[in-house]
Amino acid sequence: MALGVVTACGAPSNNTGSNASSSGSASTTTHQVEIFSWWTAGGEANGLNALIKTFNKEYPQEKIVNEAVAGGGGSNAKAVLASRMQAGDPPETFQVHAGQELMAWVNAGKMQPLDNLYKSMGLNKVIPAAIINDLSKNGHVYAVPVDVGRGNVLWYNPAVLKKYHLTAPTTMSQFISELKTLKSKGVTPLAYGDKDQLGSVMLWENVLLATMGPQNYDKLWQGKISFNNPQVKQATNTFLELLQYTNSNHSALTWDEADQMVADGSAAFNLMGDWAKAYFQSKGLKEGSQFGWTAFPGTNNDFEYVIDSFGLPKGAKNPTGAMDFLKLVASKQGQDEFNPLKGSIPPRTDANMSLFDTYSKEAMSDFKKDSLVPSLANGEAANPAFETAATQAVTMLISTKNVNEFISALNTAAEENPLS
Repeated sequence: MALGVVTACGAPSNNTGSNASSSGSASTTTHQVEIFSWWTAGGEANGLNALIKTFNKEYPQEKIVNEAVAGGGGSNAKAVLASRMQAGDPPETFQVHAGQELMAWVNAGKMQPLDNLYKSMGLNKVIPAAIINDLSKNGHVYAVPVDVGRGNVLWYNPAVLKKYHLTAPTTMSQFISELKTLKSKGVTPLAYGDKDQLGSVMLWENVLLATMGPQNYDKLWQGKISFNNPQVKQATNTFLELLQYTNSNHSALTWDEADQMVADGSAAFNLMGDWAKAYFQSKGLKEGSQFGWTAFPGTNNDFEYVIDSFGLPKGAKNPTGAMDFLKLVASKQGQDEFNPLKGSIPPRTDANMSLFDTYSKEAMSDFKKDSLVPSLANGEAANPAFETAATQAVTMLISTKNVNEFISALNTAAEENPLS
C-alpha cells in the first residue's frame, strides 16, 4: 500500500460521525460484517477463526464475512484494501499495523476515532500507554490492538544443532561461524523466503538493529540519523554475508514455506516473527524439542514489536457490527482466545498467563523489560511509501550486491517520503 494511493482518495460521504461508539443495540436483521486481513496461514488463521466463532455466538444477528487475502506478507491484502477504500467501499474493519501504517489512513481522513469505546471498556487501564500512543493522533485513538508480535526471533531445529554440536547463537560472530559449519555439512544454514519480500526485509532490519543498537536504530527511523551512517553500510555488508548461507530458492518461497524447511530439518535457522511459532505448532511440532528459539544474534535485550490492530473506517456499511467485533477484539476473552493460537502475546496486561506456553511467557516478560523498537517490514517504523521504496531497494540489493547504490536508494526514499 503506497502512501500515494492512500492519500489520493477522498473520504466517502456516508460518514458515521467524528467519535464512534458502541451505543445502540444491534439490528435484529442479519447484517454482514466484513473482516479484512491477511491471516490465512497456520496459527494466524486459527486465531481469526476462533474470534469469528465467538463472535457468531455472541452476536447471532450479525454475519461475519472473512475477507482474508493470502500472499505477499500482507502486501496483496493491502493493495486490495487500498482499491476498496479509494472506491468508497471499505470493509467494516481491517487489520492494520500500529504506527505509521495506521497513521497513513488516519492522515488521509479515513478512520473514525474510538475514544468512546476505550472509555466504556476501560482500555486505557489495561493497555500500556506506549501501545495506545502508536494508535493515536492529536489525542484521539483510532484502532484496537489485538496482539503484540515479536519480529526479532531466530527459530531453529534442535535436532540439527545437536547433530553438529552447535548451540543457539547469541552473537553475530558465533552465528556466522555456525552457518559456515552447517554449510560445510551440506545443510541449508539459514532458510528465508522473499517471494512476498517480507523475509528479506525483516532479515536486513534485524541485522541493522544488531549493528546499530536500539537507540540509533530508533533515531534512523525518526530521521535523526542519516542512511549514510557507517553503521548502516556495515549492517548491509553483514546482511549480504548472511545471504551466502541461505537457500537458493528463496525467491520462490513465502515466509511459512521457509519455516517449513526448519520444521522438516532441511534447514537449521530461520529469522521470522513469532507467528512462526504458531505455524510450527499448527504442524504438530512441540516447542523446545522440535523447534527452538532465541533472540536474533546481537538483539538479546531488544523487542522488535509488531502490533496488529483493527479500526473503524469511515463509510463502513454496518458500523454497529464493526463496533461489536472491535469490542470482542478489545476484550480479555477475545485476546486470550486469539493470541495463544496466533503465537503472539496480548496487549492487555490482565491476560490469563495459564493459557500461554513457555515461549509466550518469555515474550511477555521480555516485552516488559526490553528496549522496544519498531519494525520497518511490518509497517510500524516508517510511512507506507517509504516502506515500499525500501522493500524495492532490498530486493535490488539482493540482486546487485551494490551497497552504495542501496544506500543511495534509501536516501532518495527518505527525501521523497520524509521519516519525521
